[in-house]
Amino acid sequence: MKTGMNLLLWTTHVTEEHFPLFAKLKRAGFDGVELPLFDGDAAHYRKVRKELDNHGLGCTTVCCVNEAANPISPDPALRRAGLDRIKWAIEMTATLGGENLCGPYHSPLGVFSGSGPTADEKKRAVEILRQAAEEAQKAKVMLAIEYLNRFECYFLTTAADALALVKAVDHPHFRMMYDTFHANIEEKHAAAAIQNIAGNFVHVHISENDRGTPGTGHVSWDETFRALRQVGYDGWMVIEAFGRALPDLAAATKVWRDLFPNAEEVYTQGLRFIHEKWTASAR
Repeated sequence: MKTGMNLLLWTTHVTEEHFPLFAKLKRAGFDGVELPLFDGDAAHYRKVRKELDNHGLGCTTVCCVNEAANPISPDPALRRAGLDRIKWAIEMTATLGGENLCGPYHSPLGVFSGSGPTADEKKRAVEILRQAAEEAQKAKVMLAIEYLNRFECYFLTTAADALALVKAVDHPHFRMMYDTFHANIEEKHAAAAIQNIAGNFVHVHISENDRGTPGTGHVSWDETFRALRQVGYDGWMVIEAFGRALPDLAAATKVWRDLFPNAEEVYTQGLRFIHEKWTASAR
């Protein structure tokens, strides 16, 4: 098991300004960081990778798509833009030396049709994501698609839905991830959801029910960690928390109040909590 910290707690675009965080997270005991991919080019991310290497940190990445780059759109031009966006994120992940490209890049965030996903939308997603997986294989990057809760998207909202998409894409470089925040809303039982996707998920977001410090809310943590142990999960566990420091991101994640006293509490207590629960789950 490897531990990471999602840098969306501080920024949507990592620059030299954020490099001091790497030393702090390394000292805290993290194995790596998760970098948001929204802007930048290969030259920029080569500099970031050098700094990560200087601190002995690995990385994963996370990205999303929007209405102008929509893999499930009926418009071929928008689907191509969606594929191009994912291919760019794959290239940046490879530049960073990242292992997994995570996120809900199956459909635009916060866009709803008024009903569930259609057969045509599912077919379009499979077509685009299989092409993306081909590019990921060339780049030696693993795609880890993320399902969200029903209040953030309509296309992919349960572990079972994500598993069905993985099986339909049917590619060795296309898998799924599990996020405790979304699962806390959508799954009847965490253990059953995790057992059902065993062997098909390669990434886990450790995120509290209110997006605050892991271990301070009501996520079924004991059940979750035991199930992860039981299915033999041995990949990344990345803390994902959101605050009010970034107004646009706070608005997107619906964070209207302070969920923790400071960022240091989130990553220090959160990491300690992960290690405690992971150790206890082995007993």
